[in-house]
Amino acid sequence: MNYRRSCRPVGIGEGLRTKVNANIGTSPDRASLKAEMAKLRAAVDAGADTVMDLSTGGNIPGIRKAILDAAAVPVGTVPLYEAAFQARRRGKSFVQLSAREMMNVVEEHCAGGVDFITVHCGITQRAFETLKRARRLTGVVSRGGSMLLEWMKRNEAENPLYEYYDDLLAIARKYRVCLSLGDGLRPGSIHDAGDEAQLSELKAIGELVERARRAGVMAIVEGPGHVPLDQIEANVKLEKTTCHNAPFYVLGPLVTDVACGHDHITSAIGGALASFYGADFLCYVTPSEHLGLPDADDVREGVIASRIAAHAGDIARGDRRAAAWDDRVSRSRAGLDWQGMIDASLDPAHARRVFKARVSRTQDVCTMCGEFCAMKKSKIVLGS
Repeated sequence: MNYRRSCRPVGIGEGLRTKVNANIGTSPDRASLKAEMAKLRAAVDAGADTVMDLSTGGNIPGIRKAILDAAAVPVGTVPLYEAAFQARRRGKSFVQLSAREMMNVVEEHCAGGVDFITVHCGITQRAFETLKRARRLTGVVSRGGSMLLEWMKRNEAENPLYEYYDDLLAIARKYRVCLSLGDGLRPGSIHDAGDEAQLSELKAIGELVERARRAGVMAIVEGPGHVPLDQIEANVKLEKTTCHNAPFYVLGPLVTDVACGHDHITSAIGGALASFYGADFLCYVTPSEHLGLPDADDVREGVIASRIAAHAGDIARGDRRAAAWDDRVSRSRAGLDWQGMIDASLDPAHARRVFKARVSRTQDVCTMCGEFCAMKKSKIVLGS
């Protein structure tokens, strides 16, 4: 990734622990730099490995620069969002932009220090035709994907990010930026998972991964979306096969559509399985998913949920470092060393607040069992 002085590099891929990304950014209705900086702090403090600025309103360049200046983790963006914003400010619509105007915004982001960018290059005319035949409940849920489809229909032309992919690769190589090949046709509901449109886009992305590697450009592949439990393994294995074992970056995945207000939990369930089966990078989901723009508290909850999922997947994959972490917590728990257990936990600040609110009058046990503490009795029984 493009190295900024304030940024620590992050490795994503086979043999490494599963990483977590947090999306922040404004909307046309809510655009506050102060709020975005609070979200950034919440994400990093909660342990996010990367953040993405998905701003679509306000002073987008200023917000992006402030995030880049403050972030100690890699930062990603979706340049097409700003391209659409710039077009609107000039009295144009996104469909009136030329391919060169889009590429200019991509280069602005890369030259400004962004580490990775999402580009929806796999939405080809062939994939568009499969989408037209699909009987989807939720259509296209990717903002970037829907924007490009509208552009392609209005201009009766191929996706400019696909047609001019070599130009995109040249920009990425020049600034050492990683391409996150976006899943513009990802399923937005359980009903739509695994349909022909999703798979057609994935096939195109597989070809684009090969071209990126030949050009000396890093690329990761974004994945679904809404996926039932029984399809997660197949989705991960298909991506690894089709995309030549490129790092897989999954949104969630969400395993049911009914958990409005609790989709960080839905996402964590799917994320744990995806990590176990070989996904490399989890994009968090917050409690406000499908409901509204997240605030700093939502961001924190989303990061923690995804970190739990990532860690659970790492344990199941046999990561010795992950297992050793659990052992440290368990040794403290067995020794009734509450402070040691809390300090070694994934979210010490929250664990400490819970413990203090429920502290026992007998300091060597918690208020769940009190004098009937099973571990305390087992030490007596077992003589340990």
